[in-house]
Amino acid sequence: MNLKEKIDIERLPNHVAIIMDGNGRWAKAKGKERFCGHQEGVESVRVIAETAAELGVKYLTLYAFSKENWNRPTDEVNALMNLLVMTLESELETFKKNSIKLDVIGDIENLPLESRTALSNVMDATKTFHRMTMVLALSYSARWEIINAIRKLTIDVKDQKLNPELINEESFTKYLTTCNIPDPELLIRTSGEYRISNFLLWQLAYTELYFSQKYWPEFRRDEFYEAIIDFQGRERRFGKTSEQIKGK
Repeated sequence: MNLKEKIDIERLPNHVAIIMDGNGRWAKAKGKERFCGHQEGVESVRVIAETAAELGVKYLTLYAFSKENWNRPTDEVNALMNLLVMTLESELETFKKNSIKLDVIGDIENLPLESRTALSNVMDATKTFHRMTMVLALSYSARWEIINAIRKLTIDVKDQKLNPELINEESFTKYLTTCNIPDPELLIRTSGEYRISNFLLWQLAYTELYFSQKYWPEFRRDEFYEAIIDFQGRERRFGKTSEQIKGK
């Protein structure tokens, strides 16, 4: 039995989020420039997106570029922004072939105009697709997102559009950039690091965490299957006891 056959299609996570880590270290281990790792990482994005869509995962969120990543060397940041544009333009047919809708979260205004234009073009071209939504987290920070949500919420309170007495988890969630996306059920991080790194802090409250030792350029179809199988072997209790979950 191959790995795919071990997966219970009826118990797939609806939303999988991935911290794609290790491109630079993969390149260094191969004696290559860091940018080669980012280029190879694009192939992993394509493979995992197609694999997730084929399985029936409805949402795939990829942590592509954090707000902290702006602090990297200027040459590397510029190369990443150029790679983003080239990838979006070259992969449009992959989105169409797999009926994948593209969405984005993050402080997009910080991106170069060319990057924002490429994103807008692909998002517009795929807006009617419904097999799977792939969300790119670009110039994203969970703390930025939460502070931004609070800022919007307080403005609505000041303008008497929101009663402070009615503020709860559900109403607060509406101010997040992920307001139209369900919380992830599974978070995958590659490269052997055991951190969340300021990613979806609100949304990950009850998410199952899976850490892979593989660098992102090495994380392909079988590695994704293994993560799904591991997820399906867990008991998700949401604060309840095992007996309650099993109805005993």
